[in-house]
Amino acid sequence: MTLKVYETEQDAWTVLRIHGELDLVSSPVVRQSVHGAVAAGRHDVVLDLSGVFFCDSSGVNVLIAARRLMKSCGGRLRLILPARGAVDGSHVNKVLGALGVRRLFDVYPDAGAATDDESRPLTA
Repeated sequence: MTLKVYETEQDAWTVLRIHGELDLVSSPVVRQSVHGAVAAGRHDVVLDLSGVFFCDSSGVNVLIAARRLMKSCGGRLRLILPARGAVDGSHVNKVLGALGVRRLFDVYPDAGAATDDESRPLTA
C-alpha cells in the first residue's frame, strides 16, 4: 500500500494526516511534508498517525528527525495516536513504546486536542 499525506491548517497548526505504511520506502514523503511546512514558515506541526497501520524503524527515524527539526526552528511537534485498535494507530504507539522513544513526543487522541493549546498530552 502507498502512503498518502493530506495537509490542512487548523488555527496556527499545520496538520499532516498520514495514511498507509510508514516504512523505508514511504518515510521520505513524510520527511518532505514536514520540511515543506517549515520552509513555508509554519513551525507548529501535528502528525496525525491514526491512519498508519504499519511503522518500521525508518518511520520512527523520520518522526525523531521531525522532532529535532521542529525544536531547532523553535517550533512544536505533536502526534495523534489513538489507543483503539491497529487501524486507529495503536501499532505506532506500540512501536514507539517498545523502542523507548514514546516519551519524546507530545501525543494527543485527536486533532481537536492536538491543536488546542489548553489540552495536555496523553501520558506515555
